[in-house]
Amino acid sequence: MADLQTDFSAFLLGGVNSGSGKTTISLALMRAFRRRGWKVAPFKCGPDYIDPTFHRCATGGESVNLDCRMMGAEAVRQSFARRAADSRVAVVEGVMGLFDGVSADSLSGSSAEIALTLGIPVVLVVNARGMAGSIAPLVAGFAHWKKDLKIIGVIADNAGGANHVRLLEESLKNHGLPPLLGALPRNPEWTLPERHLGLVPELENGRLDAWFDQLGEAAEKFFHLDLLLDLASMQRPLALSRTAEKKTARLAIARDPAFHFYYHDNLRMLEEKGIELVEFSPLNDSALPANIQGIYLGGGFPEQFARQLSENQAMRSAIGAFAKRGGILYAECGGYMYLMRSITDFEGRCWDMCGVVPSDAVMCPKLKSLGYRSVRLKSDCILGRTGAILKGHEFHYSEAAPTENPLWEAWNSRGERVPSGDGFCAGNVCGSYIHLHWASTPQAVESFTGALKKCMQ
Repeated sequence: MADLQTDFSAFLLGGVNSGSGKTTISLALMRAFRRRGWKVAPFKCGPDYIDPTFHRCATGGESVNLDCRMMGAEAVRQSFARRAADSRVAVVEGVMGLFDGVSADSLSGSSAEIALTLGIPVVLVVNARGMAGSIAPLVAGFAHWKKDLKIIGVIADNAGGANHVRLLEESLKNHGLPPLLGALPRNPEWTLPERHLGLVPELENGRLDAWFDQLGEAAEKFFHLDLLLDLASMQRPLALSRTAEKKTARLAIARDPAFHFYYHDNLRMLEEKGIELVEFSPLNDSALPANIQGIYLGGGFPEQFARQLSENQAMRSAIGAFAKRGGILYAECGGYMYLMRSITDFEGRCWDMCGVVPSDAVMCPKLKSLGYRSVRLKSDCILGRTGAILKGHEFHYSEAAPTENPLWEAWNSRGERVPSGDGFCAGNVCGSYIHLHWASTPQAVESFTGALKKCMQ
């Protein structure tokens, strides 16, 4: 029997390609381990916001993003240790294909980079539909591509009947390749609905709890869970001691189906600096929380809830008044759109928003911007001093005219200027389409929390 005090397993689920079934397999495993009564530490490679919300639903605990591009390798290791130290098993869901990164000749930004940084093994996820013996050369290519990366097994998605699974299993065994650790049968009921930014967030899905239990039961039935845990067994990471400062300021955090894209590490860093986080809903609340010094409007889907946001005039007015009296206001992507004068949705309907940012967001049928960003502050502001470099990610389907007061200058991974990410800055109001990750630039947290505490004086 496993000793929950000493036994620890960790692995990364890496796909052959995007759409291989990583998310479904990850959620099935997370739920199966939780059903055993274990504490599961979920993680997501890359800048994705939506998969972590499903991880939280499957495990009952917060999921943490791991991204060397935005965080740096040491911050990735620390975030992993902090979250995994008191768990029985850590499950890291990869991004795209296992070796897909920001360039063809580098692992930078890839799932493989995260596995190597953490020193954890990989379970390869293969969409086995229409495949039998061909799984062997496919897996062989991945298993032998990087000798310092350990692939301990394979899980097949979209498997057929027992004979199909037997062929997959024998093909790998006969060629001395990592074993088949399980095969999830085809089942359209296990497919999650999608929209233009990816999977529909769990906040809008009322049926998910029973759905997760079905996935967990499937994993218990079709996967070799104990073998997987044995192969992925490793030394438990040491817990990191952190002492949070005394709460000295209150920051309102927008949290509802329209706004819920936040990196867990960002919020943790704010709390450790003595900031009390108070959630509110721009969709449903008529007033801001009491005694706040700032507002943080994260990303999300304001375009999907534009009518409701527009009709909540009390909240729009409250945010506008807060900005006018010098309150600290920071907004990212969807939150930035909400601060604009209006949002024109996919059907061409224009909805009034807060009017704090002098621009208008228009939804477009095609993706307008995607990729990692480095930004340099144009002037002193709540995020730092002029010239400070911060890192983040941009991903949106809307466009907006540039403002006359840009927050910063933005560049992509190739060093090319990306004006769509330049944002807006006036007084204590800052916003842009870019989602920042503060792990690699803690000075931004110092500046932001310092500004909040100054408002207390």
